[in-house]
Amino acid sequence: MSTAIRTGPRPSAPHVADSHELIRVRGARENNLKDVSVEIPKRRLTVFTGVSGAGKSSLVFGTIAAESQRLINETYSAFVQGFMPTLARPEVDVLEGLTTVIIVDQQRMGADARSTVGTATDAGVLLRILFSRLGRPHIGPPNAFSFNVPSVRASGAITVERGAGRTVTQTFTRAGGMCPRCEGRGTVTDFDLSALYDDSKSLNEGALTIPGYSVDGWYGRIFSGCGFLDPDKPIRRYTRKELHDLLHKEPTKIRVDGVNLTYEGLIPKIQKSFLSKDVDALQPHVRAFVERATTFTTCPECDGTRLGEAARSSRIGGITIADACAMQISDLAGWVRGLDEPSVAPLLAALRRILDSFVEIGLGYLSLDRPSGTLSGGEAQRVKMIRHLGSSLTDVTYVFDEPTTGLHPHDIQRMNDLLLRLRDKGNTVLVVEHKPETTAIADHVVDLGPGAGAAGGAVCFEGTVEGLRASGTLTGRHLDDRATLRETVRTPTGRLAIRGASAHNLRDVDVDIPLGVLVVVTGVAGSGKSSLVHGSLPYLTAPAGAGVVSIDQGAIRGSRRSNPATYTGLLDPIRRAFAKANGVKPALFSANSEGACPTCNGAGVIYTDLAMMAGVATTCEECEGKRFEASVLEHHLGGRDISEVLAMSVTEAAEFFGAGEARTPAAHTILGRLADVGLGYLSLGQPLTTLSGGERQRLKLATHMTEKGGIYVLDEPTAGLHLADVEQLLGLLDRLVDAGKSVIVVEHHQAVMAHADWIIDLGPGAGHDGGRIVFEGTPADLVAARRTLTGEHLAAYMAPDRDTRTPAEIASAAVPTGRRNR
Repeated sequence: MSTAIRTGPRPSAPHVADSHELIRVRGARENNLKDVSVEIPKRRLTVFTGVSGAGKSSLVFGTIAAESQRLINETYSAFVQGFMPTLARPEVDVLEGLTTVIIVDQQRMGADARSTVGTATDAGVLLRILFSRLGRPHIGPPNAFSFNVPSVRASGAITVERGAGRTVTQTFTRAGGMCPRCEGRGTVTDFDLSALYDDSKSLNEGALTIPGYSVDGWYGRIFSGCGFLDPDKPIRRYTRKELHDLLHKEPTKIRVDGVNLTYEGLIPKIQKSFLSKDVDALQPHVRAFVERATTFTTCPECDGTRLGEAARSSRIGGITIADACAMQISDLAGWVRGLDEPSVAPLLAALRRILDSFVEIGLGYLSLDRPSGTLSGGEAQRVKMIRHLGSSLTDVTYVFDEPTTGLHPHDIQRMNDLLLRLRDKGNTVLVVEHKPETTAIADHVVDLGPGAGAAGGAVCFEGTVEGLRASGTLTGRHLDDRATLRETVRTPTGRLAIRGASAHNLRDVDVDIPLGVLVVVTGVAGSGKSSLVHGSLPYLTAPAGAGVVSIDQGAIRGSRRSNPATYTGLLDPIRRAFAKANGVKPALFSANSEGACPTCNGAGVIYTDLAMMAGVATTCEECEGKRFEASVLEHHLGGRDISEVLAMSVTEAAEFFGAGEARTPAAHTILGRLADVGLGYLSLGQPLTTLSGGERQRLKLATHMTEKGGIYVLDEPTAGLHLADVEQLLGLLDRLVDAGKSVIVVEHHQAVMAHADWIIDLGPGAGHDGGRIVFEGTPADLVAARRTLTGEHLAAYMAPDRDTRTPAEIASAAVPTGRRNR
């Protein structure tokens, strides 16, 4: 081994290449940003704070990350760019010092039934290779263990063009792991035929009750002209062949009225058009039909493993690949460590590294066969992080969107360690975050505000965490907020009894949930909170009239035509009020209906597609961006036209519709609910696509408050909320309880725990280490006992200098306790 000898004088000044130590942003104007200029240090951890809607995501994701991705895309050829999403240049004057950006956001992972935790990471691929090498009996290559690959067999004559050419017979086979019965989905679908049609009617009489299958449309023409069915005969009088052709016939080419069409049975057509999509993405009436007409049961052939018989027969030390994928990942990691086979040593090392990353990031309680669509936003974000933990890349900019979402205080320290490790490898880490525990580890803080929406979009502070504390900004004032226990707790008006709950990792749990009070269900991630609340409450026999209203973290969907007025139903009473005041039809006052500007079709802008280059959006010259025909804007209510009303904020509109000529009680009620959840600054016509995650969560909460229910179940309502907004949320929860409602909240935030009347704590760990009730009682009792992880962290949060033990010592001291032995 030789060692190079450095000779010559050392440079007296830094190299010019080392002078690019900052990401410089000048004049950023995306969404609500107001000519924002900041300098962000590279290879440091920068946290962006501010109230929800202040402009954090617009600066980090909409400006810095978007421009980095756009510049990288421009390095590809025009041909390749034609297959990539086109990205417009952000509204910013100068962006300097950018590096390659890797975005780790909270977008839910694909909810297709074929997508699992194993397929979404490299763990599933490596496990299939492992079984193809070591599994006995040997059944084939890695594809033989994949539930997404069907087995294929083919034979026939082929002509080989060699010399004079000759015909030979060839046989082709490909071994796949897919279960042929369920096609790798693990479940089979049964249809309730009475939900598909009314068998007392004929097709021409409208027998079909499937959404979109109208006898007046194309389907009516197909059924009438296909020749397979008698459209005038009641379905109950069909022969067996006719009923088979109606329900199951394979795709067949037909010609109707001179047009070439394809006829297909109802069931395969429904499976392709409805069941192949994410159920949550369907329109409400279609989703209701699917839930009414179909039942999903575990596949009897593969017992839900998704794999064919051959794949289930191959074993390594008595374990099949189905057994391995069903294991808790922390247990699977232990099993892989026990394998000692030099021939696949590199493969085992890579698989161990990935599985250990799951455990390290706090997801050891998952299994590889867990459908990715069932992961929460926080879990999905951490799964995306796994491929970056062992990466050798440096000088990369990592962008995180509230990485502590869904994490118990015990797990936040682990996440902080991971963020610091990414930084210490020489990367720039940008984090949009509200939790003070993560803000505290920042090297640099950028606080945006001072308010939200039009009142935000400015930099209020830029500097260190200590400087933020002394800055006097809204974030700085609330950074050291500490929870206080309720002085008195409310008395329950009744109880909901859960007995023998065993969904997922729950261990025969018995618990009584008090009614008429604020109940907080807490515990570390994966301890069984959602399994207990969402998996048991819908099946309970609640008191008369006490329906369950569940508000989860699912993202609200909407195009650029959707806005708070359309999503909440506010636009309906507004349109009726305008129509009544002017003696015209309500449809005129919808930009998606008769009142739309004919030039831009009610969009307000004209989009020009420039192929592989970013499209251009220009304000419609005809309506000047107001979205309505000029004749519609001549109609007024209270001196305002419909475009002026949609430009109002919620607060302005509440005053406008609360009194005077424009008084509309129905609209005023909805606006009051929006103000109650802290959205008074939103414009009624602001596109939903421009709202932040916290704003969307609160918009959903305001909408569900209109539902009639005695029990409200909220899943982490503080997600995306600034410290200052949590207090307003607690006031809203109190108002719900004082109105006679029962509120059950799944939550990790210590301020919500301290405000509760009753706490149910699950644990003590995650996965098979959880699933038990470790505490039931008041917050004061939880803090006094201090025998669970939640109790320890809540006590430390209320008195931060009181506990000097390490997290490991706190964890070892946490033991199950409670009124009943579990």
